[in-house]
Amino acid sequence: MSRRRTALLAALFLLFAVPAEHASATGDPPGALTFGGVQRTYVLHVPDGLAHPNGLVINLHGGSQTGRKQSAETNYNAIADQYGWVVAYPNGIDFSWADGRGAAAPDRQGVDDVGFLAALIGRLTHDYNIPAGRVFVTGMSAGGFMANRLACERPDLVAAIAPVSSTLGVNVRCNPSKPVAVLAIHGTADKVVPYKGGRMIGRGGASTVVSAPTMVDRWLAFDRCPPATTTTIDGGKRLLAFGCADGTEVAFITINGWGHTWPVSPAAAFDASRASAEFFAAHGT
Repeated sequence: MSRRRTALLAALFLLFAVPAEHASATGDPPGALTFGGVQRTYVLHVPDGLAHPNGLVINLHGGSQTGRKQSAETNYNAIADQYGWVVAYPNGIDFSWADGRGAAAPDRQGVDDVGFLAALIGRLTHDYNIPAGRVFVTGMSAGGFMANRLACERPDLVAAIAPVSSTLGVNVRCNPSKPVAVLAIHGTADKVVPYKGGRMIGRGGASTVVSAPTMVDRWLAFDRCPPATTTTIDGGKRLLAFGCADGTEVAFITINGWGHTWPVSPAAAFDASRASAEFFAAHGT
């Protein structure tokens, strides 16, 4: 091999190599994490020049989607740049999540997505020195179901969640061991995950889900909130309960006439990306 070609290869290695402090102890390449014997993947965004991130957001895609698609549809990289957060967009197995409804392939295969997300959070908080109490999770549709399930089973890992167009399956157990701040967002015209609950058809088949108001009532009870107040906002209404246990808060945004799409401006009067970021920033410890 020529000296010139050797120098070129060395330069390319330095350009694309992962910094030692961010290298995987398991030998996984960047954007991959082996869990349960399967190499899982994720898209990661770290703001340019950010030496000390002050938060981590896990942003979960909907059924039939990917992490890269979720990144594009939510424009959360720009949010991360503004707030100084690392944001990860994991990829579900068979383009979905084991969120407990039993309809998607990961559920039927017994995939432990709660465990996978816990491992991913552990990896990224270690690699980027994320402060304790600064991990947040959001998601669309199946991703939002997964965000709810993660908060139900591992509330110790997350400070706040913001599920969009999602609740939980009627048979999914939820008994969090500690309060979690919750911002739920749902459109009244959602034909995939009905606002009033009931039967839904997602990737893999049918399932039965609780209504959006019922899911919020559960979080109000879990977080031991005082009576909530409801106000009118542009294009819908906001239910809000301050002063819940451990300083948490539960908020519920209903968007009148909105369907099964992540709401961002200017298409919607309400911007879920910006609102969730403001909510996360207010509830990191």
